[in-house]
Amino acid sequence: MKALVRIARLWRRRAVWLAAGAAIAVAGLAAAVWMMTIAGALVAAGGVLAMGAGLRVLGPARVVLRYAERLVSHDAMFRAIADLRVWFFRGVAGSSAGGLGFRRAGDVVSRLVNDVEALDGVYLRVLIPLAGAVFLVPVLLWQIGQGSLVLAVVVVGLFGVGAFWLPWRAGLVTLAAGERLGAAMSGLRVSVHDALAGLREVRAFGAQGRVLADIQVREGILMAAQRDVAGRAARAGALAVLCAQAGVLAVLVGVGLDPALAASAFLAVAAFEAIGGLPRAGVAAGHAAAAAARVLEGASGEAAVVDPAVPAAAPRGNALRFEGVHFGWQADRPTVFNGLTLDVPSGNRIALLGPSGIGKSTLAALALKVAAPQAGRILLGGVDIATLDAATVRGRIGWLSQSTHLFADTIRANLLLARPEADEAALWEALRAARIADMVAGLPAGLDSFVGEAGSGFSGGQGRRLALARVLLSQAPILILDEPCAGLDAETERAFFTTLNESAAGRTVILIAHRLTGAERLDRIWRLSDGKAAAAAG
Repeated sequence: MKALVRIARLWRRRAVWLAAGAAIAVAGLAAAVWMMTIAGALVAAGGVLAMGAGLRVLGPARVVLRYAERLVSHDAMFRAIADLRVWFFRGVAGSSAGGLGFRRAGDVVSRLVNDVEALDGVYLRVLIPLAGAVFLVPVLLWQIGQGSLVLAVVVVGLFGVGAFWLPWRAGLVTLAAGERLGAAMSGLRVSVHDALAGLREVRAFGAQGRVLADIQVREGILMAAQRDVAGRAARAGALAVLCAQAGVLAVLVGVGLDPALAASAFLAVAAFEAIGGLPRAGVAAGHAAAAAARVLEGASGEAAVVDPAVPAAAPRGNALRFEGVHFGWQADRPTVFNGLTLDVPSGNRIALLGPSGIGKSTLAALALKVAAPQAGRILLGGVDIATLDAATVRGRIGWLSQSTHLFADTIRANLLLARPEADEAALWEALRAARIADMVAGLPAGLDSFVGEAGSGFSGGQGRRLALARVLLSQAPILILDEPCAGLDAETERAFFTTLNESAAGRTVILIAHRLTGAERLDRIWRLSDGKAAAAAG
C-alpha cells in the first residue's frame, strides 16, 4: 500500500477540503445512529407514536449533512484527481525525450485514464467509510456496554471483523488481481490504439480479421480479470453480511433477555448498515493500490534533461554549434553520433542530408534540449545550452517535422500553441507568411474553424502550411525543418519551399531531408554519415 500513501501525499493541496468532507460524513453518520438510538429508546419506552424533539432535529440534520458531504467530498476528490492527472502528464512529458520516447501511447492513456480513475474510490469508498467505522467503535462499546459489557464486546468484535479485518484481507488478496486487471486494460488499449492508428494499412493488407482476433483475445483477458475482481468483492460482501446478521442476532438475543437493550438493537442495525460496503471497498483498495503503482511507475522516470539550478543569462547571438557531440538513445542501442561537429552561422540556411536512421531527427532533439549529449556540447550564441533553461533554448528555436501534429481544435488554438499571447493581427500575419491566409479567410468560421483530428479537415499541403504558420508565429530566429514535406507530391513540395524561402527571410534555417528538390535556397549542404557531418558539394 506504499503506492497509495505516495499518491495521497500528492493530494496535500486538497487536504483541508478532503478532511472537511470526511468530518461532515462522520457528522452525518453520527446523526443517523443517534436518531436510530433515540427511536429504539422510544420503542422500549412504549412511545412508538411519540416524536421526540431530538428526532425532529436529527432527521433534517442527517439529510443536510448527507448532501453537504456529497458536495464537499466529491468536489475535493474531483480536484485531487485533476491534480494527479496534471502531475502524471508532467512526469511523462519530463521523462520522455521527445514525444513518448520508448513508451506505448495506449499504455500511457490507460494509466492516465483507467488507473487514475481507479484511485477515485480510495477516498470516497474507502477512507470516508473507514473514518465512520472508527467513530462507531467507541459508540457501540459505550451504548451497548451500559446494558451488557459481554454483549458489547461480542458486537464490537463482529463489527471489527466486518469493518476492518475483512476489508484488509480483501485488499491484500485483490492486489495481484488488480495488477492483472491493469495490465489487461492496458493491453486492450494498446491493441485498439494500434488498430485505429494503422487502419489504412490494416485494410490495405486485408488484416481486419487478424487484428480483430487479437483485440477479442485481449478483451477476453480483461473480462476474466474483471470477473476475478468482482468475484472477490462478492465473497467479501457475503462475509460482511454474515457478520452483520450475527451482530444483530446477538443484540436481539440480548433484547429478549433485557428489553431495555432495544435502543442498542436499533444502533447495531444502523452501525452494520453503515459499514456494509467496506469489505467491497477493500477489494477496490487492492485494485487502487495496483493502479497507484502503475501511475507512479509511468510518471516517475528520470527527466531526460534537467535545467540548471541557476541558468546562465540568455545568449546575445543565434549561431548554433555542435562541438564533439557523442550521443546514443539507450546503452543497448547503436550510438547515433560519435564526435559530431557542425557549425550553423546565424542567418545561414543549411541542409542536412542522409538516409533514414542516420541521426537527422536526433540532431533536432539535441538542439531543442529534449535530449542531452553524453559527451561534447551544443552552443547557442556561444553559450552551452546545458547552462540554459529549456524555455530559453526553445524560445530561440522553432521546429517543424514531418509528423507535426495539428490538434482537434480550432485553427486559432493550434496557432496559439506557439505564442499564447499573440493577437489576431499576428495570427493573420503568420498565415499570410505561410501562404494560407486566403484559404482560412474563405472558411465560414475563419480562425475559429476546426481542423479535425490530426488536421483531417485539410489536405496534406494545407496542413503543412498551417504547421509552418504556427512555427513562424513563434518568432524563433532559428528554424529546424525535419522532413517537412514528407508524404507530399512533388508540386506541393516545391510550392512549400518557395513559400519558405520568402517567409523565413532573415532567420537561420536547418533543413533536414533525404534529398533536395532544387527549390531550396541554401548556403551550405552537409551529409551525415557514421555519426559525423561532412560538407557536401551539393
